[in-house]
Amino acid sequence: MEIVVIALLILLFTLIIGVPVPFSFGAATIFLVYFGGYSPDSLIPVGYSKMNTVVLLAIPLFILAGGLMEKGRIADPLVNIAETVFGRLRGGLGVAGVLACAVFGAISGSAAATLSCIGSVMFPKLAERGYPKGHSAALLACSAPLGLLIPPSALMILYAWVAQLSVLKCFLATVVPGLIVVVLLTITNLIMLRKNSNISVNEYASSGEVVRKTAQQTGRAIPALLMPFIILGGIYGGLMTPTEAAGVAALYAIPVGFLVYRGLNLKNFGNVLVDTAVTTGVVMIMLFVVMILSRLFIFEDLPDVILSALSNISDNPLIIMLMLNLFMIIIGMLMDDVSGVLLSTPILLPVAVEIGVDPIHFAAILGVNLGMGNITPPTAPLLYLSSRISKAKINETLTPTLILITGAWLPALMITTYVPEVALWLPNKLLGP
Repeated sequence: MEIVVIALLILLFTLIIGVPVPFSFGAATIFLVYFGGYSPDSLIPVGYSKMNTVVLLAIPLFILAGGLMEKGRIADPLVNIAETVFGRLRGGLGVAGVLACAVFGAISGSAAATLSCIGSVMFPKLAERGYPKGHSAALLACSAPLGLLIPPSALMILYAWVAQLSVLKCFLATVVPGLIVVVLLTITNLIMLRKNSNISVNEYASSGEVVRKTAQQTGRAIPALLMPFIILGGIYGGLMTPTEAAGVAALYAIPVGFLVYRGLNLKNFGNVLVDTAVTTGVVMIMLFVVMILSRLFIFEDLPDVILSALSNISDNPLIIMLMLNLFMIIIGMLMDDVSGVLLSTPILLPVAVEIGVDPIHFAAILGVNLGMGNITPPTAPLLYLSSRISKAKINETLTPTLILITGAWLPALMITTYVPEVALWLPNKLLGP
């Protein structure tokens, strides 16, 4: 057991000092193989066999689709609609940003792509209307993880693959938690800005003008809005698998980006292809190493050791789940969402199942935890990305971020964790228990 503890410490230490994630996992794996007396010849086929599945093809395809949508300016009309509808409220443009992140997240399935794309459109608008830079950066950083919850989500594809569960059920498990986060972020944002007189609002002559402008914007946004309907309708209608839907999304984004919104050109199209290839290579190397590492953790009986240690503290399942949540938040703070789900699933899912948590329910718990971990200081990778895009000072973003986490993400996490129906109702309703 001592070598497992040392391997985990090696993993965490290398992540903290900034070693690339695949190399951090590789260092822990090499240590366990060498000092645990395992044969590499028997472990390498494990990684290969786990990766030899068509489900994983959805990952690079969704990465490609997200990149094409970002460069193709497909998010612009979505932002314009939300701004027209909510722009008359004080803080309404922030609400537009939250909703735009939710919709774009449903298309791209990536938190970083959502933040990069929506942020590049929203930050200049927010600054023009007098929104504090720190608040704007914090709000969009806290909204970007909606891309991990609103399906189709690359995170849930990976979770379903590792846990050997239905991808569709995992998609559906995070829908209601994602909507809860949207509502709570919207309410918290409006409360925070209700007395800020520096913020200007849209002034329309009448409600009819709002309807007219919304209709105009909706007409231009139809190609972008069709995308989630095609993807989700195809998946849940039984016409396409998630992998096929990812391929359709990538193909659909090309003519829309080139011909409709004209954001794509040959140069940035080539850049998207290169970025997708690089990201896919990194992810696949990481998947291979993590699969071997997770198998070693199982050989060393790590899930049972964790459960035994937690049971010594308390045998109450509610308290154990609270401690598991804390562990997952820390994982989300230290590493990206892909690494977090690959590390947390094989280690923590058996512990959760042992205390009576449904694996589909755990998908939603994991998604909310990793989303919150990505915006929780002091590490908060999405918060730093948002600060760079918005040019806000990081110290200006900390207070609003903590308020948004306390007012939105933390309540959503508690509801998702302790009210299983929030995650299970939709999958059971549509696909059966």
